[in-house]
Amino acid sequence: MMVRGLKKISTKGMSREEWLERRRKTIGGSDAAGIVGLSKWVSPFSVWADKTGRAAEKADTEAMRQGRDLEDYVARRWMEEQGKRVYRLAAMLYNPQYPFAHADVDRMVMGENAGLECKTTFSLDLKQFNGVEFPVQYYAQCVHYLAVTGAERWYLAVLAYGRGFFTFVLERNQAEIDALMTAEAAFWKQVEQDIPPAADGSEATTAALQEVYPVSLHTTTALFGRDAVLQEYMRLKEDKKALDFRIGEIENTIKADLGNSESGSCGLFNVSWKSQTRQTFQAKEFAKDHPNIDLTPYYKHTNLRPFKVTERTQEAV
Repeated sequence: MMVRGLKKISTKGMSREEWLERRRKTIGGSDAAGIVGLSKWVSPFSVWADKTGRAAEKADTEAMRQGRDLEDYVARRWMEEQGKRVYRLAAMLYNPQYPFAHADVDRMVMGENAGLECKTTFSLDLKQFNGVEFPVQYYAQCVHYLAVTGAERWYLAVLAYGRGFFTFVLERNQAEIDALMTAEAAFWKQVEQDIPPAADGSEATTAALQEVYPVSLHTTTALFGRDAVLQEYMRLKEDKKALDFRIGEIENTIKADLGNSESGSCGLFNVSWKSQTRQTFQAKEFAKDHPNIDLTPYYKHTNLRPFKVTERTQEAV
């Protein structure tokens, strides 16, 4: 039995646009890992940008499409392996205890106060699934579902394309639920108050900042109090330059050892330096040879804002 007082909003017949707009109004399971820093795909800042309407909805990818299409297959594989039955709950769930959250679950398990999350992955790194208690990248999402639904356990099934099928179970732990919900509540206050989380160094935050601030204005901002971090930035850039040089030096030493060989080995290390052929379209040369063909529609225009820090001399300050 799910928790009493659970509100259900049917998603039957709901358009994708309506579903996307509704999910923006509260925190969902797929947002949880980003909020607590357990995702490499989303970050606190990128989730905040999404929830405040500053970020456009991400375009559907082939991986996302295949994940949806294979969800039923993963559920059937799990039932076959576990000897249990599941059913689809076509609704967004809301728990009055957590008004900032919702759950749109893949499946619920018949005869149990439990749910099932179905995942597909292209990952070749099976260490994240073999012998682990529960994959960290899916942990927060399943804890979120335990919180909203009141379930006692949440099952996870992961299909690694052509590599394996993995199953896990997460038992309810109220301390973990309380910790996650406290973090989500604090995050939602920032959404309501329109206060962005601190920016981190993730690619997700980099992409979100570019989307939120795509075009620069002819203005200058006084970066009050940022002297220390800018000095640190310049030091780190110098350190990175030295590290990059040393990395390149080691690579070139090993390349010289390999010569014409495509691979080598030493102790626990295998080294590869294989020949590859890359084909690129020479647009300028083509335009020169075919001046009557307009290539303008085939060029993709992207707004870029290169970031650069320079240090003035003391006399110029």
